[in-house]
Amino acid sequence: MVNKIIIKGLSDIESAAARFLEMKGGSSVIALYGGMGAGKTTFTKAMCSVLGVVDGVNSPTFNIVNEYRTALGETVYHFDFYRVESIAEALDIGFEEYLYSGDLCIIEWPEKVEQILPDDTLKVQISVLNNHYRELTFGSQEN
Repeated sequence: MVNKIIIKGLSDIESAAARFLEMKGGSSVIALYGGMGAGKTTFTKAMCSVLGVVDGVNSPTFNIVNEYRTALGETVYHFDFYRVESIAEALDIGFEEYLYSGDLCIIEWPEKVEQILPDDTLKVQISVLNNHYRELTFGSQEN
C-alpha cells in the first residue's frame, strides 16, 4: 500500500513528521528522495524534534554524517550523500555499520548509495506541490 502525507507548510511539518513516524513501521533506514529545495533536511529536523533529539540538527553536507541523541539516549544518524562521488566513499566512513546498527538512519540523496541500501529501506519521495506544500509518498507499491 502506498501512503501519502501532505505537509501544509512549516506550521504543519511536526504534525506530519509525527504521522510519518507512526506509519513508517519497523524500518530503521529511511531514504529521503527529492530535488534540491524539496525539504529533505527540514523534514529530518521535524522528525528529530518529534523524536526528542536534544542536539541541533543541521545538514551534514560536508561531514556526510551527523549523530544525534534523543532525550531517551537513542541514537539517530543523519546522512547527506550529495557530495559523495562513489560507493567507496560511503564504505570508507563505515556506512554499512551504521545501516545495520539498528539505530535510526535518515539518508538524504540516497541515489548515490542505492546499491548498498538494505532491502527493508523505507524509500520516501518528497514532492513540491507549491512554495509551501509538500507531499510525502512512501510504502510498498506491490500491495
